[in-house]
Amino acid sequence: MEFETVIGLEIHAQMKTKSKIFCGCSTEFGAPPNTHTCPVCLGMPGSLPVLNRKVVESAIKLGLATESTINRENRFARKNYFYPDLPKGYQISQFELPICEHGRIEIEVDGQTPKTIGITRIHMEEDAGKLVHDEREPVSYVDLNRTGTPLLEIVSEPDLRSPEEAAAYLKKLHAIVRYLDICDGNMQEGSFRCDANISLRPRGQQEFGTRTELKNMNSFRNVQLALEYEIRRQRDVLLEGGEVIQQTLLWDPDKGRTEPMRGKEEAHDYRYFPDPDLIPVVVDEAWIEQVRAELPELPDRRRQRFVSDIGLTDYDAALLTASRELADYFEEALLNFANAKKLANFIGTELLRDYGPERIGECPVRPAQLAKLLRLIEEGTISGKIAKTVFTEMLTSGDDPEAIVKAKGLVQMSDEGALVALVREIINANPDQVQQFRDGKTKVMGFFVGQLMQKTKGQANPQLANKLFAQELNA
Repeated sequence: MEFETVIGLEIHAQMKTKSKIFCGCSTEFGAPPNTHTCPVCLGMPGSLPVLNRKVVESAIKLGLATESTINRENRFARKNYFYPDLPKGYQISQFELPICEHGRIEIEVDGQTPKTIGITRIHMEEDAGKLVHDEREPVSYVDLNRTGTPLLEIVSEPDLRSPEEAAAYLKKLHAIVRYLDICDGNMQEGSFRCDANISLRPRGQQEFGTRTELKNMNSFRNVQLALEYEIRRQRDVLLEGGEVIQQTLLWDPDKGRTEPMRGKEEAHDYRYFPDPDLIPVVVDEAWIEQVRAELPELPDRRRQRFVSDIGLTDYDAALLTASRELADYFEEALLNFANAKKLANFIGTELLRDYGPERIGECPVRPAQLAKLLRLIEEGTISGKIAKTVFTEMLTSGDDPEAIVKAKGLVQMSDEGALVALVREIINANPDQVQQFRDGKTKVMGFFVGQLMQKTKGQANPQLANKLFAQELNA
């Protein structure tokens, strides 16, 4: 039997605010346990929440970026459940009246046409705390620093049909929240988290199958691996005549499998009702337009501009817009080095080898320095091979490329008289290769140039070397 996979993602993005959503406690990561707390986020009797305006602005930004409807009036609700890291016994979230609804994101998977994925809703809520499990004793500790940290939950429509599509959607949304500068996107620290609902149904059937929910996936790769495993598991159950149990599963990356956590809750299990301590949030048109005016150029638009205006290939444009920091780096370097293709190639092959798109801010080589290095190649001062050596030194020392070239004596040899003598010496020492060249095996030219590079420690001008060998061998 042929099955169709149906996937919907619930993504929690932690907002980049200095304080929590309903109180003034710090959101800084890594503080000693239970030091960023107060009566409000601990749910003490008599304490009252006060909404952080920046969280609302972040939600409006994401709503506009995903072409969502911004609800002019939205309301907070209490989501009731009991867990050790939830001190109030409920979570302040949104239910019937979220701030954003009916959005969309376009994704692309290699070899497939672009596909639009619907967004059911985006709503604001507070995070719970964190349980820390003792590795030696059968006990757990509760750290409530995270309690009350502002989140946006983005719920997709069940439009995804493969793990590859799910990964593409997750990466696209990750890029958008980082471009908007509303979330740092750090999956290891839990500031960008994903839960996945997945079910299988006979191909052609309209009714959804029984779904399971996957949790504990802290990387793009783990999301894809967990979904692939769960598809295989559900398929085996169905082919054997069994029924899939609706439940919440944890992904164990070490074992490469899912494990049951608890039964899957439905909305009625949480007994949602409007929070009596918070009035409705009213978003007027002027506020929306103010936020719209402050939106940055988003990744899709920037990629299109890199292709249409700068002349990059689709591949290079996609690579360079993978993060806002990398795209900014490229454009700043382009101000001082006009050959966009050569700049893109060097960034893709050399810079990204050591610094990924999201770590580009840590690179000691600034855009103007990289542009200066590439100008040294264009001017014939150094060869491309020497440039790689200089760049490695720049990454270590942060020094100016011209200073490194001068200090290490790396200036390219372009003295034709000096090189001719070496060229003739190499030709006289290799009669067999000379004969091969004269027999029509022109690829042997690479051997001769390589010999010259060895003798000059890579400093010979390669274009001039090819020219001189061709002259001497054809004489």
